[in-house]
Formats: sequence, C-alpha cells, structure tokens
Amino acid sequence: MKVPQHVAIILDGNGRWAKSKGMPRNYGHTVGAKNVEKICDIAGHMGIKYLTVYAFSTENWSRPQNEVDELMRLLSSYMKTCLKTAKKNNMRVRVLGDITRLTPKLQEQIRELEEVSAAYDGFYFQIALNYGSRDEMIRAMKKMYGDIEAGTLKKEDISEHTFSRYLDTAGIPDPDLLIRTSGELRLSNYLLWQLAYSEFYFTSVPWPNFDEQELKKAVEAYQNRERRYGGLSEETSKQ
Repeated sequence: MKVPQHVAIILDGNGRWAKSKGMPRNYGHTVGAKNVEKICDIAGHMGIKYLTVYAFSTENWSRPQNEVDELMRLLSSYMKTCLKTAKKNNMRVRVLGDITRLTPKLQEQIRELEEVSAAYDGFYFQIALNYGSRDEMIRAMKKMYGDIEAGTLKKEDISEHTFSRYLDTAGIPDPDLLIRTSGELRLSNYLLWQLAYSEFYFTSVPWPNFDEQELKKAVEAYQNRERRYGGLSEETSKQ
C-alpha cells in the first residue's frame, strides 16, 4: 500500500460544526484543536512522514475580534500541549508563516517548540500560522533580492529549486496529497507553490468529525490515482 509521504490539510468547518450543535464557534475551534493531535498520531502510525495543517491564515485577522482573541488563546494553549506531544512522539514541529504579528508570548512559545523539537525525526509536523501563500512568496522574493544585492546570489542562478529554498517550507518535500474538509472546493491561499503537482481530496465532513476512517478514505483515493509526475522534492533536510 503506497502511503503519501506528505499530507497537507485545510482544517475547515469548526465553526459550522459547533453552530449545528447549538454551541459557540469557539467551541468548534477547541474540539478541532484536539482533533489535530489525534490525526497527527493516526497519520504517523499509517506511515505518513509529514503532516502540514492550516491553523490560521493571514485573512483570518478579519474575523470578529472576540473570535480572533479566542483563537490566539487556543493556539497558545496548544503550543504547550504540542511541546509535550513532540517529545513523546519524537516529532519535529515547524511553524510556517509570518509570526511577527503574533503576541510576544506566542512567538516565544513557537521558538521554544521549534528549538526543543529540532532534533526529533520520527514525524514532521508543520503548522501554518498567520500564513498566506502569496505573503510567503513575497517574503521569499524579498529575501532572495537581499541576497542578490549582497552578492551571495546571482540572478542567473535563480531556478525553481533556488526559489524553494527561500520559502517557509524549505527542506520539506512538497505535499503528495491535499485534504480539505467541510465541503469547500478552494485552496484559500494555501501552499500555492508547493501544491503544484499534489493530488486534491475534498470531503464534506467537518474537521471535528474527521477521524481515522476519513483519513483512510482520503489516502485510498490518493492510491487509486495514477501519479504521472515524479518531480516532487526529495529533500528531507533535518535542520
């Protein structure tokens, strides 16, 4: 059974799931956060090596302030839990996105989590936080331009491979499979460069209800597709 090496997920439907149960949206986010931990464990046991989840986008700041505040509180709490989980499961954690807009406390928690888990290599977990693919590519181009100005990079040496090294996902293979829950059929500014040759799987199941059986369905759908492109990155850098 061929299992995708890297699965990326857009965690959608937390608020609608909560509303359907007569609960506030924040309840859905809390349950959804707990489900991330479960799916990480399930994915690792299935043989998936990399899992990347979309936790908070650059566009999510436009949500009602009380919801944003609750999401930030929840993310801070999750970082504490993730620190323990990383050690327990030999899991390296990286945060993708521009963290400078986050609170100093959350930034420090992210740095601690990345530093503590840097030596772990059993499973690779990426959290896209204050992430937007267009923003990522603009930041990458600015860094690349800085190196050109500094003379450490020549413009004639720029290639797809070179550009990839400036992205937040540098050293991580491109996703083999993208999963989006809750019935939406769009990418929402998520990993646009990295998903160029990925297989897509959309399900109407909201994220809080996405379980082991649903993940297996997505993987089985991936296995039934003929992969014609062999150019996915082989980089598995353990930075």
